[in-house]
Amino acid sequence: MKLFTKTLYIVSTPIGNLDDITIRAIDVLKNSDVILCEDTRHSLKLLNHLKIKKKLISYHKFNEKKELEKIIEYLNEGKILSLISDAGTPSLSDPGRLLISTCVKKNIKIVPIPGASSITASISVSGFKDQFLFYGFLPKTEKEIEKTLSTLSQYSFSQIFFIPAIKINFYLKKFKQFFSGRKLLIAKELTKLHESFYREDIDKIDMFKTPIKGELTVVISEKKIKDKFFDEKKVIKKAKLYLNKYSLKDVVELLFQSEKINKKKIYQICLNIKKKDEKDN
Repeated sequence: MKLFTKTLYIVSTPIGNLDDITIRAIDVLKNSDVILCEDTRHSLKLLNHLKIKKKLISYHKFNEKKELEKIIEYLNEGKILSLISDAGTPSLSDPGRLLISTCVKKNIKIVPIPGASSITASISVSGFKDQFLFYGFLPKTEKEIEKTLSTLSQYSFSQIFFIPAIKINFYLKKFKQFFSGRKLLIAKELTKLHESFYREDIDKIDMFKTPIKGELTVVISEKKIKDKFFDEKKVIKKAKLYLNKYSLKDVVELLFQSEKINKKKIYQICLNIKKKDEKDN
């Protein structure tokens, strides 16, 4: 595989099981001049497993700005750099955004090398709707958490959070407060030997009695929208207006967002209008 010079490769690494790495990722790491990583000791375990020896530069949230100039200099010299995090995809709740945005401004080529992700792994086994919002780590102060969750609870999408295991009970209490009526999945030790999943209705969750370690991926189900009384004449009027400009699918979505009523009812109303128009014409 031929790599581009003067290029930053964003390389996804395993989230637990070291075999969850792509052939392309291995090839890129083998052919990089420099590998940027959060913790060189942690990354060496993976690189030793892959029998790769390369120059490593520690690059984490505490030295992002300090190392930035030197990294850009390497790239301008025509070197091939790879950015990896301790696990998963860099810049998703991990360092990398500052470097990536700087490369964008300086027209330096950036290439993503996708791979394992706790985000997609957890939503894929949740059974919840795959229209989801990924938030990452929640704020630490109670006031900021409540402000954030108050806003997020209004969205109907499934939602994904990273939670430090040591604080799980604290966050579960907040989820009970703001996400009543939804379901929850806690993914622990994803892809590892002791991988486990905890599923429960949020209103029925018991607090964990014994401490657990590591980082958890928490998925909250979509918000169930209950049917409410609606003014059918008003909906028909809006539907007729929209159908002159938009497709049936788009009109159904527009009315669903504005009226918050059952999509099947909206679809049937729109379909009846279209059929009547076709018959009249």
